[in-house]
Amino acid sequence: MISIPRFDVLAKMAKHLKEVPYNVTPQRLYTASSLYERIVNDDSVPLADCYDQRVYQYYLSMGKHATDEKEMLSRSLHDYGIGKSLDKYLAQYDRLKVVGVMGGHGMLRTDATYREIVLLSKDLTERHSLMVTGGGPGAMEATHLGAWMAGRTQEEVDEAIEMLTTAPSFKDENWLRTAFQVMRRFPQQEFRSLGLPTWLYGHEPSTPFATDIAKYFDNSIREDSILTIAFGGIIFTPGSAGTMQEVFQEAVQNHYLSYGLSSPMIFLGRQFWDEEIPVYPFLENLIEKGRYKNLDLALTDTWQDAVQELLRFRNFAD
Repeated sequence: MISIPRFDVLAKMAKHLKEVPYNVTPQRLYTASSLYERIVNDDSVPLADCYDQRVYQYYLSMGKHATDEKEMLSRSLHDYGIGKSLDKYLAQYDRLKVVGVMGGHGMLRTDATYREIVLLSKDLTERHSLMVTGGGPGAMEATHLGAWMAGRTQEEVDEAIEMLTTAPSFKDENWLRTAFQVMRRFPQQEFRSLGLPTWLYGHEPSTPFATDIAKYFDNSIREDSILTIAFGGIIFTPGSAGTMQEVFQEAVQNHYLSYGLSSPMIFLGRQFWDEEIPVYPFLENLIEKGRYKNLDLALTDTWQDAVQELLRFRNFAD
């Protein structure tokens, strides 16, 4: 028997939907302009005044894991709308050209690996890949910066990174504003990249270098989505607990061929993945013992090798 909600419950829900500071039924993905509004072009505007932070503060006030049923439904409706828009967006792309990059949010703009990721992403974007990340700082930002700078010279890339290094960490006051300054210095409308951030980690600003942003409330949906849509392969760069989790999530999908194929898993940084956090030899050992099957692994120190591994897979899968 279907239970029909009482009129007073529906009335309360309607009132709640009018009070929330976010669009409960989004019809499109976010952009830097829609999340950050006037800050994109005006460094004097306080960050607290932007849409992204208004939503985040409300999210905290209602609880990261909301118990209010009206708020729970509102967040679910929002994330459903983002998911539908994401499906429509991805329909434009060859799935074998959607490439993910995973790595630590704490990676500094001054780190050598940050620059490696920028160059890797720039090259892949110029080869018509759609670069996808969790949409935050660190390795994620480097990926979207590379996509943003596609088609430009090495000197211009170096200038952009130099501009950013005045605020190396996302914890620095001008981290976001320096990104906007780079975007104004090097405007572009040709190259796209996709970020999937979450308000669960709202203290980490979403990178504005991602031209298209699928921002979720539910982090589990967001994490699974990144790994699921990157059919063209995942590049794992040095990270911490979240990155480790993503390695094994991806390994499970590939082992079971959950989506019909096994995408390459490329580990960038030999010392990190082979010695410091020996995930790579561990996976190799599990493959030898037959505990994992169908995994396509590569370990390298150079972004050029990573690109070649992805192209090898792409040409084979085609």
